[in-house]
Amino acid sequence: MIAIIAVCLVLILVFAYLMFRISRLVDNLKKTDAKQESHPEGTNTHNGLYFLIFTVAGLGAFFWYSFKYFSQYNLPLASVHGAETDYLFWATMAITVAAFVIIFIVMFWFTYKYSYQSTRKAAYYMDNKYLEMAWTIVPAIVLTILIFGGLRTWGRITAKAAAGAEEIELVGQQFFWTARYPGSDKELGRHDFRMIDATNEFGLDLMDKKSFDDFKSLTLHLPKGKEVLLRIRAKDVLHSVFLPHFRVKMDAVPGMLTTFKFTPTKTTEEMRKELNKPDFNYEMACAEICGKGHFSMRFPVVVEEPSVYEKWKSQQEAWLKQNPDYLQRVPPWLKDAAKKSAGLDSLTAKQ
Repeated sequence: MIAIIAVCLVLILVFAYLMFRISRLVDNLKKTDAKQESHPEGTNTHNGLYFLIFTVAGLGAFFWYSFKYFSQYNLPLASVHGAETDYLFWATMAITVAAFVIIFIVMFWFTYKYSYQSTRKAAYYMDNKYLEMAWTIVPAIVLTILIFGGLRTWGRITAKAAAGAEEIELVGQQFFWTARYPGSDKELGRHDFRMIDATNEFGLDLMDKKSFDDFKSLTLHLPKGKEVLLRIRAKDVLHSVFLPHFRVKMDAVPGMLTTFKFTPTKTTEEMRKELNKPDFNYEMACAEICGKGHFSMRFPVVVEEPSVYEKWKSQQEAWLKQNPDYLQRVPPWLKDAAKKSAGLDSLTAKQ
């Protein structure tokens, strides 16, 4: 208790001393204002001129760098919807840059134009309702146009896939991707997370006839000019499907199915010729920091002509054919259908 009282007394003394100092400083400021101390006009003029030079040099450097290195940060486009998203991006960028340039010029021009002069007195504006309305209503209108334009585009991008779209399942896990394609029936079979094991990494539900001819790929093959529907899953933590040249970005969420549809417009060979890079390859990356091995989640992507794509699909073996031991998990009344769909007609498997 004595210690608390002592601390309180010290704080009271400190508070009294600070109040004394504040009163002395206020008195000094009043005296300074009364004396109308002169200001160095030359220094203010010079500083205003330096700001003006900075405005010209800064904007010049900004536009020079932007146009000179434009190709290095503007990726080539290889999808239909990407043209719409790019348009929205550059429209937003144009409005933002225009506002930035205007504010930049006005701010530093005013610094130069209205630097201190002893013969000039600043005008006082309590408020200006017209200015308040202008910089409230104009941005609101611009943002409304951008937002509704973006919502309309997003609605088209995320709408239901067209009938006959190529369905591909992507499964992310630490630290690699796998893809599952439908076989001749052109439909992906069901999956069940309870059936996932070291071999059945997709958790294929062998009670579903559609899963018998599904096959696995460690490369993402896409047909040019045909709509593709990606069915995206994650087995452990949050991952993200990122295909920059196709303007595709969608998270892979554990326990939740996410989708993204798009239409590729350029094959790998066409992009190589366009960029004059014979070794160019599309790739899919994980856009989430999913662990120490995140760097290894690069997935090769190949875009082909539809005929080449279909030929590649016809040459793939069904997952069930590569793992015939799982035939014993197929119900007896479906085994004949499973053998036929997976190409196991002539293969003796454990029953």
